[in-house]
Amino acid sequence: MEKFVIHHTDLLQGKVRISGSKNAALPILAACLLTHEPCIIENVPPLTDVLNMLEILKGFGAEVSYDMEKEVISICARELTSIESFYEQAGKMRASFLVAGPLLSRYGQARLPHPGGCQIGSRPIDLHLKGFHTMGAKSKQEHGIIELTAKKLKGANIYLDFPSVGATENIMMAAVLAKGKTVIENAAAEPEIIDLADFLRELGADVQGDGTDTVEIIGGKELGGATHQVIPDRIEAGTFMVGAAITGGDIILENVREEHLKPVIAKLAECNVKIESIPEGLHVYRKGKLQPLQLKTMPFPGFPTDMQAPFMSLMTMAKGTSVITETVFENRFTHAGELQRMGADIRIESRNAVIEGVDELTGSKVRATDLRAGAALILSALAAKGETEIGDIHHIERGYYKIDEKLRGLGADIQRTEEN
Repeated sequence: MEKFVIHHTDLLQGKVRISGSKNAALPILAACLLTHEPCIIENVPPLTDVLNMLEILKGFGAEVSYDMEKEVISICARELTSIESFYEQAGKMRASFLVAGPLLSRYGQARLPHPGGCQIGSRPIDLHLKGFHTMGAKSKQEHGIIELTAKKLKGANIYLDFPSVGATENIMMAAVLAKGKTVIENAAAEPEIIDLADFLRELGADVQGDGTDTVEIIGGKELGGATHQVIPDRIEAGTFMVGAAITGGDIILENVREEHLKPVIAKLAECNVKIESIPEGLHVYRKGKLQPLQLKTMPFPGFPTDMQAPFMSLMTMAKGTSVITETVFENRFTHAGELQRMGADIRIESRNAVIEGVDELTGSKVRATDLRAGAALILSALAAKGETEIGDIHHIERGYYKIDEKLRGLGADIQRTEEN
């Protein structure tokens, strides 16, 4: 097992290129199962979640090649040899269940383990199954295995009780080969939904309304192949923006889309961080002392739950009282205890975190409890006095590609070593 050893960094300076979005890439990779024609997916960093998804696709019989240096994946699911994925890969990440829609739509059946991933709260698949059932599928769950069957999926009107990103994506993929029209109401509107819809249209699917709360798909059209470039990772971009803020730094983010970052930019502006759009990307720097915040996580275009932990790190250094309300996941404050080891003053009250700013944080031995919690610990370690050791960094590497190298390029003192 490896760990990060981080020493105080006065400020981050320089340019950093943001990688392709993991959360956009995973459903797009799953969607390659919908067509027998070759697909080329570009701008996909070799994160552990991406590698696990590719192993799942290979297990179905898809032909997969990956140029990791160029970050280009080629997939051809001409003839699948299996409709069953195995726990070894599927049990490691939530997104493994995104293959259900394509398999059910194309082959009429799928046999999948219950998905795994970070333990940040309840993320039931009931909305996915509700959509499939409405389209005519049947499901059975035994011994941790979910078996789906359908003679032929049919278009349907589906209302989601919550605008779940995963359920919206899975139902969209199921609908493109289904007979007739499918309407998803109260659909998720995240940028990753739009990127998936763009890819489906490139395959030849008829998808409209993505980016709004009502998505319409006319199914049954013949699909071909496509070449698609994945959007930049808005959460990685936001994390580096917070890095500039917490260290009082001055950085330029390359390969970003400002429209995907509006809620993060708005909150950073409230606490004296300046963000300017320039030809190279976004220029981020702090002006004055950090101010406390009130923020609530919400589905897009609200403040993203994936940025809650990095912002908690930032608020520990603000002068005054901040309150963060987490509405998406009920168990997403596990990083608070680790930040307290570093001297943070945080009080958890149900779904609210009350943060009193402190004069300084101090280095400590801490552990990444999940992906975004790990990013928060890195940010606090940069601002903390002395040395910080972060264990269980495999969580971090599920979603941040070469984060230590990128930070060193900005002047951070961060090293990767073996845990004792």
